[in-house]
Amino acid sequence: MPGRSDQDPDQDRPAQTLDADRLGVLVVAVARDRDRKAFASLFRHFAPKILQYCLKLGADRSMAEELVQDVMLTVWLKADSFDPAQATVGTWVFTIARNRRIDRLRKEMRPAPDLEDPAMTPQSLATPEESAQLVQSSRHLQNAIDSLAANQSEVLRRSYFLEQTHEEIAEDTEVPLGTVKTRLRLALGHLKRSLGDKA
Repeated sequence: MPGRSDQDPDQDRPAQTLDADRLGVLVVAVARDRDRKAFASLFRHFAPKILQYCLKLGADRSMAEELVQDVMLTVWLKADSFDPAQATVGTWVFTIARNRRIDRLRKEMRPAPDLEDPAMTPQSLATPEESAQLVQSSRHLQNAIDSLAANQSEVLRRSYFLEQTHEEIAEDTEVPLGTVKTRLRLALGHLKRSLGDKA
């Protein structure tokens, strides 16, 4: 087996020395071979830059760190959509970062629910048994989501957690609208079966 230097020539190289050509090679390796070492090199190069970029856009530290994870997950999942004829790797990655920040801002700008509204008032406090059931149900749901295929998990997260429309998901992920709907349908079917088994 080749040594570490053959497997990951960027392991000890400072992130800032990665040039555009090398970044392009790494993205291709991720897209074509799902190369984890290439992705690690991309992560080391871009994560601190994305963090600073998101902080400059007004995100707090916690949100900026979440955005870094979200952006780099998208790089991993969508590496095959990178087109060097359209943009550099840096431009592509920071466009993803900007779009994710806009997504968060859009979500934050939605009006908060009126907690004084009678409809928002619980009829009674949950009993210990009910609380335990809620915790268990939450765990089952998370386990079911974790078992989804990556592309199904992505559309589910965008639809239900980021509250994006199907059209917005199709635009952001660069897949046809019909594919988004199919993936979401398959994801929901899987969750229904998984949670049904736990009933």
